[in-house]
Amino acid sequence: MVRDDFLWVEKYRPKTVSETILPDDLKTTFQTFVDQKNIPNLLLSGGSGVGKTTVARAMLEELDTDYMMINGSDEGRTIDTLRVKIKQFASSVSLAGGRKYVILDEADYINPESTQPALRAFMEEFSRNCGFILTCNFANKIIAPLHSRCSVINFTLLKEDKPKMAKAFMTRTINILEEHDIEYDQKCLAEIIMKYFPDNRRVLNELQRYSATGKIDAGILVNVSDENMKELMKHLKSKKFTDVRKWVGKNIDGNVTDIFRRIYDQASIYAKPESIPQIVVILADYQYKAAFVADHELNMMACLTELMVECEWR
Repeated sequence: MVRDDFLWVEKYRPKTVSETILPDDLKTTFQTFVDQKNIPNLLLSGGSGVGKTTVARAMLEELDTDYMMINGSDEGRTIDTLRVKIKQFASSVSLAGGRKYVILDEADYINPESTQPALRAFMEEFSRNCGFILTCNFANKIIAPLHSRCSVINFTLLKEDKPKMAKAFMTRTINILEEHDIEYDQKCLAEIIMKYFPDNRRVLNELQRYSATGKIDAGILVNVSDENMKELMKHLKSKKFTDVRKWVGKNIDGNVTDIFRRIYDQASIYAKPESIPQIVVILADYQYKAAFVADHELNMMACLTELMVECEWR
């Protein structure tokens, strides 16, 4: 079992709202909930690693209230799991006093036909004793009745927010590296942050991984890129749609043209020779579409789905 304090993402997870790295308007909203000691049912929507779960936990830690975590992609797929866990927790009196809370992480993976409607009933049944905070990457996968029972907060980053947040996170990563006596090249560190921004969780995971050598320098940038592509190719080969979608969610903030090019460059390594011509045609088609589409994530996911289904991988 891996200890939480060994993982940097857990060891350095903010414990208060003020410690989180978020746009000022979002921090003000969450701090107001804490100051008023009244957190409503929330639906937090945004990309991977932007701080949805972190700020949910930080608010509840500041209030010193009882809460439990349920992962929607793991534990929340069946009604029985939710019914048993939530009922046992929500129906009992809080030892800390006051209201209890359930954080339902990755709620967009919960079945919208059966389990999500059941969750709506749980929210009503236990409303006097228990609040709910749902997090998701794709708000459109959450049914309307749950939207209507929550205050919906989108983690949308405005252009003017990004430089300030990236700078704040760089300061935090420097403190972490120096605490662990890890040598680092500041230019290289900035490139890694901007590569994955605003997925701060991914940045910390990558830095911890490559800091095993005791040094963060320009030599790891190629490795990060190669390992990232290797991960995608593994998911395409195993035809794991959910894992491919998660990969896209983590990487789509970058230059989409660069992703198409990297797949093209790596095709001869990971694809069977007879599939390479088809890969080229598919990539060219979706790269052309990328110049016109409104949603690059959807376009990229469509491209990778076609590659996954139509092509053979080594």
